Amino acid sequence: MAKVNLLLLAALVLCALGLVRAQHGARTLYAEREQAQALARELDVEYGRLQLEAGTWSRPARIAQIAARKLGMQGPEARRVRSVHLERNRTE
Repeated sequence: MAKVNLLLLAALVLCALGLVRAQHGARTLYAEREQAQALARELDVEYGRLQLEAGTWSRPARIAQIAARKLGMQGPEARRVRSVHLERNRTE
């Protein structure tokens, strides 16, 4: 009977150690997940800010202003503009 009790005690201790190890692993993974989610939120905010900034930098009015100021470019005179109308293929 003492051997059975000793064997059961050893099994109980091993199970308890396994449980402690599993809980520690779960807590570690949870902390890593929280850090990854926080980083994802920060990156989402930065991505939105960068999209807004890119939209600001690429506004047609801003580009035209820089082209005129820095490069001396200007739009063509109205009399020099030609419109081209393409006929679509009727089989499409």
